[in-house]
Amino acid sequence: MEKVGVSLLCSVFFLSSRSVNNFLMTGPKAYLIYSSSVAAGAQSGIEECKYQFAWDRWNCPERALQLSSHGGLRSANRETAFVHAISSAGVMYTLTRNCSLGDFDNCGCDDSRNGQLGGQGWLWGGCSDNVGFGEAISKQFVDALETGQDARAAMNLHNNEAGRKAVKGTMKRTCKCHGVSGSCTTQTCWLQLPEFREVGAHLKEKYHAALKVDLLQGAGNSAAGRGAIADTFRSISTRELVHLEDSPDYCLENKTLGLLGTEGRECLRRGRALGRWERRSCRRLCGDCGLAVEERRAETVSSCNCKFHWCCAVRCEQCRRRVTKYFCSRAERPRGGAVHTPGRKP
Repeated sequence: MEKVGVSLLCSVFFLSSRSVNNFLMTGPKAYLIYSSSVAAGAQSGIEECKYQFAWDRWNCPERALQLSSHGGLRSANRETAFVHAISSAGVMYTLTRNCSLGDFDNCGCDDSRNGQLGGQGWLWGGCSDNVGFGEAISKQFVDALETGQDARAAMNLHNNEAGRKAVKGTMKRTCKCHGVSGSCTTQTCWLQLPEFREVGAHLKEKYHAALKVDLLQGAGNSAAGRGAIADTFRSISTRELVHLEDSPDYCLENKTLGLLGTEGRECLRRGRALGRWERRSCRRLCGDCGLAVEERRAETVSSCNCKFHWCCAVRCEQCRRRVTKYFCSRAERPRGGAVHTPGRKP
C-alpha cells in the first residue's frame, strides 16, 4: 500500500506527459481501486493552485509541484505549504466525491448521525458525503510520501492535514423540509462537498496568514530533536498552514532556485469581471518589481453569429477583433539617459 501511494503521487507531481494516466500498477488490489481517483485529485490540486496564483508573482510553476521532500521541493516556504495543502485537499475531495457517485463498492453515504438532533428544528438525515472515507484513503496515499522525521517532513505532514481540514471545514449543509401541505415542521439535513474552488479560496486565505515556525538551533534528527519538533507542531492548529523559511524575491530571475521572475508576465488592467486582486496585477507584477507595463495590440479570431441549419448543422462566421494585452517589460531608456520605472517596495 505504501509503495503504491509513494510511487503514484511522485509520478503525478513530476507532471510528465504520462504522469497522470500511467501509474505503478503493483501492490494490494484494494488500493489500486483508488489510484485513478488519487491521480485525478492530484491533478485538480495542480489546476487549482495555478488558478489561485495566476496573477501572483509566484504563479505555481510546474517545478514546484513535486511533493516528496527528499526528491522534490528544496524549499520550506509558504508556497511549499500551499502546494502540499491543496494537493492533499484535491485527493481527499475527489475520493469523497467518487465515493458518493458509487465508484467504489466498499463506500457509501455517511449516515452515522442520521436520526440525531442537529439543531433547533432539524435532524441529521439523507446522504452526507463520506469525507471520513476520503480523509482516510488520502492519508494513506499522500502522507506516505513523508518518510523522514525532520522538521521539513513534519511541516509537510502538517500542511497535508490542513488541506484535509479545509475540505471538511467548507462542506455545506443541505436540508429538506417535511410537513403537511408543504409546511416545514421538521427538516432533515446532510453535508455535501462545496465546489472545489471554495476549498482553493479558503486555502489561499490560509496561505496569506501562514505561520512561520522557528525551531531551536540543533533540533535535528536526534531523538531529542525529533521530540522538540513534534512538540512544536502539536502546539499549532492543524487548520493553519505553516512554513519554516521566508520566501525568495519572486520579482527576480533566479536560475539556482528555478525562478523566472516577472519580466514578460502578462497582467490585467481592465475588465468588468476583474476582481480587486486581478485589477492590481500590473502594479504587483510590474511596477512593484521595477518593471514597466508594455501595451500590445493583437488580433483574435473566434466563431460568431452561429446559426442552426436544418438538418443538422451549425454554421458560424469568423469574427476578428482587436484586443489589448499588458506585459511586464524592462523600461526603455528615454532621451536624456535616465530610466524611469515605477517604485518598487522593498
